[in-house]
Amino acid sequence: MSRRVRLSAAEARRIALAAQSMHRERPACAPDARHFRRAMQALQVLQLDFVNVLVPAHYLVLWSRLGAYDRQRFDRFVYDEGNYIEQWAHEASIVPSDAWPLLAHRRAAHAPSKHNPLHRLRNRKAYLDTVLDQVRRDGALTAADLPPLPGPTRKPGDWHRSIPRWALEHHFARGDLAVSRRLRNFQRVYDLPERVIPRRQIATSHDREAADREMLRRASLALGVATRHDLADYFRMPPGGVTARIEELVEAGTLACIEVENWNEPGYLSASARCPRSVEGASLLSPFDPIVWYRPRAERLFDFHYRIEIYVPAAKRKWGYYVLPFRVGDRIVARVDLKADRKAGRLRVLAAHEEPGVHVGECADALARELRSLSDWLCLDSIQVTRNSPFARALATVLPP
Repeated sequence: MSRRVRLSAAEARRIALAAQSMHRERPACAPDARHFRRAMQALQVLQLDFVNVLVPAHYLVLWSRLGAYDRQRFDRFVYDEGNYIEQWAHEASIVPSDAWPLLAHRRAAHAPSKHNPLHRLRNRKAYLDTVLDQVRRDGALTAADLPPLPGPTRKPGDWHRSIPRWALEHHFARGDLAVSRRLRNFQRVYDLPERVIPRRQIATSHDREAADREMLRRASLALGVATRHDLADYFRMPPGGVTARIEELVEAGTLACIEVENWNEPGYLSASARCPRSVEGASLLSPFDPIVWYRPRAERLFDFHYRIEIYVPAAKRKWGYYVLPFRVGDRIVARVDLKADRKAGRLRVLAAHEEPGVHVGECADALARELRSLSDWLCLDSIQVTRNSPFARALATVLPP
């Protein structure tokens, strides 16, 4: 798009959605590698999350853009061709394999947290060396393939992680190991980087400033228009450390510093950004979709205050346990608490709420269509709506059991 010095709030929304490839209807045909590649190019980073209340969240990110696709086919696309890898980027993520050298400084700086049980392990270095030796000798393995080792006492509610898994995760974070694939239960399979990552990426190196500058450039492509904090958050970079790199991108013409309506700080517009005249379609959004994962940006763009309430006690939840935003066009118009009841073959709508100023009937019709599509994709036979709000009752009338 041509250089701008000021954007309206509506233009900023359309640019943000277009950058994420959400400005057009989903493909009419069954998505294939071309569609996966286009979506991943727009995302740059796909945050992994395996909470399975509905479907692991990263699969939902692709579904929001592509509609019904074959998840196993997508997994093969990610893990079998060498073009994508898992890394700590925006949390645990899938990124293009050429991000490996960009994240080298982060891997080199990794140190176990003070709560890591490896600190209390006698002969820790020798044990970690033994783990690497076994991978070199035996090839790709999981934590279950390593000899068991006593770990810390598990407290109620703790996320279980064995000492072998702590060791493998340590080597992964340091770059001594890479993830070659995931098992059906989502468990990581680890191998040496040179067996997983293309040789040219292993051999490439960047100085810290060049790496940070490139990550910010990629963030700007994925965001379209963003603040300094938005850009830093995309690859989880310290906001205070990116100012000089952003200024260099502005000087190079990669970014333009602009004003955006209702934003209290400068915006940065990518030179590649597009501003479509309109945004089509509707989609439920994963809690970890880049459209909403940085909550201040979601509120600034869509006037949408969003928090995940999984860890909030049930009595204190305002919206529900696993609540997804619902987008129509360039607005977020509702939020819905969903659960896949696989045993009963039912998609359960535990709560549904429209946003202020939304036409209830039109929104309910659009959400009903989206829920039917989602239910079909998840191979669920029916949809059950809990009628606990006026909007939920309107939704139930267009979704007969």
